Amino acid sequence: MAALEILESGMLIQLQDLGRYGVAEHGLSQGGAMDLHAYCWANLLLNNDPNATQIEITLGQACFKVLEDCCIALTGADMHATLDGNVLVPWQTYQLTQGQILRFGYARHGLRAYLAIKGGFDGPKCFGSASTVQRNHLGGTDGKGNALAVGQCLYAKASSSPYCYQAVPARFIPHYQHEITVSVIESYQSDSFTAEQKSRFYSSLYQVTQHSDRMGCRLTGEKIMPQQTTLVSQPIAKGAIQLPPDGEPIVLLNDRQTLGGYPIIGCITQHDLSLVCQLKPGDSIRFACLTPQQFELEQQKWFTFCRFFNVFQT
Repeated sequence: MAALEILESGMLIQLQDLGRYGVAEHGLSQGGAMDLHAYCWANLLLNNDPNATQIEITLGQACFKVLEDCCIALTGADMHATLDGNVLVPWQTYQLTQGQILRFGYARHGLRAYLAIKGGFDGPKCFGSASTVQRNHLGGTDGKGNALAVGQCLYAKASSSPYCYQAVPARFIPHYQHEITVSVIESYQSDSFTAEQKSRFYSSLYQVTQHSDRMGCRLTGEKIMPQQTTLVSQPIAKGAIQLPPDGEPIVLLNDRQTLGGYPIIGCITQHDLSLVCQLKPGDSIRFACLTPQQFELEQQKWFTFCRFFNVFQT
């Protein structure tokens, strides 16, 4: 069933699901939805499969024509979406009727919005995922990693369950800020950073640069120059904070390379990564080191998240 036609593609719109796992040995990036919190809620609102494919809208200015009656959910950044000119509030579901126009503006707070459809969007899967990773030429409607473009028609998978209006409870809706503080689990080469270097790192305010993308959130601010600037290449986890030779941190994200040879001071928690992925160029970030006790609490929060949304469980 053809559900939506793309009239305007904005800066970047892509098909994303939970991503590809177990493929690093092939040199492939994980990909997947950047804001996992928003993505998971969108599928839950529609009673979709937890891995159902959605449209990730970056910055905004996308527009769609409704080709068939369908049910959608909107989460993530509020991009002032309208349906035939009527304002749609995010973090809830809507029934769309054939011929209507769904339009997104720019987000005042946050960077990425998620458009889910009942049953999920259809797209070829490679290594178990339809997620678009342009650098790997994988995912998307053509399976070759291309972003969605004007004129394309998007298809929804069949779903037998009836439409039921739902909204995310207010306590679970994040408030995307222009300045955030995120928790860091020290790991990798953290012992190679001096106490003075760590003190400057944790006391500094960093700004997101315009060179940030799905590979990494690039920051500018206080330079941290570790004694050892290059290493034997090592596997890189999502959320790792890498210190390249220029001393300015990079938070490595979903489309990161699988290996890297620069020192890493630690990793941002899974919960806070969703907030990092909503930062725009010019927004600010501080880092806070977790104590062992706080780390245990963060682990429990992550396990609870996985159970609630039925994701990443083996």
